[in-house]
Amino acid sequence: MEKIIIVWRFKEGEKKARLRFRLREGRAVDVFHKSNIMATVSDLDKFEVSGELRPRVTIYNKDLFEAIQNEKAVIRQAYKRLVEKGISVTSANLEKEIQELTTPAVKLPSREKTLIARITKFVDDGYRDGVFGLSRLKHYRGSIGKLSRYLRIHRKSSLPFDAFTADMLMDYRLFVQDEYQYVERYPAVYKEMKDRDIPTERRKGNTVVGEMKFLRTFFGELEDRDEIGKSPFRKLGSERRKTVMKTTYDDPVFLRKEELKAVMAADVPETLKETRDAFILHCAIGCRVGDFQKMTMENVAVSPEGIPYIHYLPQKTKNTQGDNHEIETPLMRSALEIIKKTGFNLPILRYPSGKSGYNKKIKKLLEVAGIDRKVAVFDEAAGENKYLPLYEVGSSKLARKTHVDLMNKVQVDLYAAGLHRQGSKAVQRYTMLELKDRFALMCVAFGEEQYKVGEDLEIVSSHR
Repeated sequence: MEKIIIVWRFKEGEKKARLRFRLREGRAVDVFHKSNIMATVSDLDKFEVSGELRPRVTIYNKDLFEAIQNEKAVIRQAYKRLVEKGISVTSANLEKEIQELTTPAVKLPSREKTLIARITKFVDDGYRDGVFGLSRLKHYRGSIGKLSRYLRIHRKSSLPFDAFTADMLMDYRLFVQDEYQYVERYPAVYKEMKDRDIPTERRKGNTVVGEMKFLRTFFGELEDRDEIGKSPFRKLGSERRKTVMKTTYDDPVFLRKEELKAVMAADVPETLKETRDAFILHCAIGCRVGDFQKMTMENVAVSPEGIPYIHYLPQKTKNTQGDNHEIETPLMRSALEIIKKTGFNLPILRYPSGKSGYNKKIKKLLEVAGIDRKVAVFDEAAGENKYLPLYEVGSSKLARKTHVDLMNKVQVDLYAAGLHRQGSKAVQRYTMLELKDRFALMCVAFGEEQYKVGEDLEIVSSHR
């Protein structure tokens, strides 16, 4: 990898010197570039020869720092062009290439071409063009926040988007994983963040992989648009690339039917009653938490047979599905009662994460309900499974997994009872069943009675 350092010499009596830059890569490349940047001894004392600030330096010439970073970016770009053109890398050829880049027809690297500005445009354009929805937009903005903090801590906020290297990528991966360790060391970076958003522990491996996938998509688009020569991901060795993108999954964790009933029947304090309502309703609907947050009474309907159900377009996939077909999920009687009582006014859903958010409250709810069955969770630090009480791994995802597992077991019963062979199309056609058939299956799955309602959602009949 190329390395650029600053070289300067003060003649006797001079207060300022013109900076020269030396570019080296291995033994084959060792060239110089004479810039128009002038600097004083006192200003240069604040900088390393690489152009970065010395440790613990907070007061420095910001214009000089910006000029050095921009000059280095131009040198890198000129060097890259020489290599791509197959031209010999000499000081004279480097100067010619720099002259071409810095003519009025070609803009110098500027704030508009920084990594943060370009990745923000990438996300905003994706949302505008319908590539992804609002929930993904919010998630990606959080990812940009992480990247911005990384660059700020390493004093690289002005880094051009085409100067992000494979080594930086690996360094950023470690930063995302252990960002909580930076909070006390750099309080100014985190002072404007909400407490619930400040990392307090190591992030899970799959979370880190998610951030890497986001960057891979971004740099892949820049590569496709010829804005960069090669994505930093393609500059990683094959083994490192596999490691960076490796996703691992624990065995599925869900509530059994009797455990869900125990949560419904538990004597919980007033502070957890809203959480219980939300969690039980969430298990009954089985949607993603982003869809659950948006639901109102407008999402409730009644079929011609008198079956109440929820209908919605899933936010995560609505932009990629070929039609506007809604998901329709029949409502258990217990779920309908919660909806009628709350009208979907469940403030706990506003903040799924955070120290006192929905996920944390679910853990407390399950603990109070005595849901302490041991489940296997992979410990990334130790490299082996550890066994935790189920309430410690409770989250909004547990509600969705519980719904899917209960419904899947009803399907298994169809062939376990000898009605169909395993793997038959009849067993696999669950989503093609009519609403009334799915309602019957759900009642069996959740252990509740069937019932019918009028248009006003009042129960008109019930039976087992």
